[in-house]
Amino acid sequence: MSIKLSLESLEVLDAIARKGSFAAAAESLFRVPSAVTYTVRKLEEDLNIKLFNRSGHRAELTLAGAELLKEGRILLNAASELESRVKRVAKGVETELTIAVSDLFDITSVYPILEKFYAQHFGTRIRLSQEVYGGSWDALISGRADIALGAPGDAPPNAGFMTKPIGTLMFSYAVAPHHPLAKLAEPLQNQDIIQHRSVSAADSSRNLPPRTSGILTGQDMLSVPNMHLKLQAQIAGLGAGYIPHQLAEQYASKGLLMIKQVAEPKHEVTIFLAWRSDGGKAQQWLIKQFQLLNINDILLSPAQ
Repeated sequence: MSIKLSLESLEVLDAIARKGSFAAAAESLFRVPSAVTYTVRKLEEDLNIKLFNRSGHRAELTLAGAELLKEGRILLNAASELESRVKRVAKGVETELTIAVSDLFDITSVYPILEKFYAQHFGTRIRLSQEVYGGSWDALISGRADIALGAPGDAPPNAGFMTKPIGTLMFSYAVAPHHPLAKLAEPLQNQDIIQHRSVSAADSSRNLPPRTSGILTGQDMLSVPNMHLKLQAQIAGLGAGYIPHQLAEQYASKGLLMIKQVAEPKHEVTIFLAWRSDGGKAQQWLIKQFQLLNINDILLSPAQ
């Protein structure tokens, strides 16, 4: 079965509907009126339907014609978008980029950069995702993301992407004021900590081995999807654990958490901006902007 619709005939149909007459449509398409009339008659013959009611002064679509135009415009828009995307690829501009943002960060902090990005008219579609712990590295390796903002710790070896440290984070051990550990003398010993549940934001890796931190062997653990929910669980007293020092101080100032000194504290963690090495112009622009971010300004806050 041969396809009897063409993008050209749909463009003619659209022009007539917008301009109100065959003559006006022909002028807008830089064609002679007879060519427009022929295209419509040929389409009507091929489909064996009547597209226009020609009894009045204005070309009015029949119900069948209106339905064809409605669906046809979707095809025209898709074809136009496809053409634009192909041209962007030829010019070295990505059609789509996925940015994986660490759960330690407020994902809305990248919105001002995206606003500037859209003003550049790259035409690139942006997808934001959230990754937890080693999931940022995993997202790059597996191709789920092109850029990772806030990947913690060392990168996996031979991963095929670029990295740049954007800061370090200190972590504090925090408990709710009504948690049993809140009443113990400092520094807390491992034999004290292991008797109580730890709250952990589950690593979102799908291919790399999941990472854990601050959990003692044999310790009970409550696993939650991200840092925001980990904070809420610790505030509720469901467990204890390490959270970024800046966040811990903010919650402590509100009386929601207590910072406890521990005998074996967690070391500082380097936070990276990482990106796939085969990126195009849109990615390069974003990388330059992300390198200017101060991680303390984009961390989660108590309002999150």
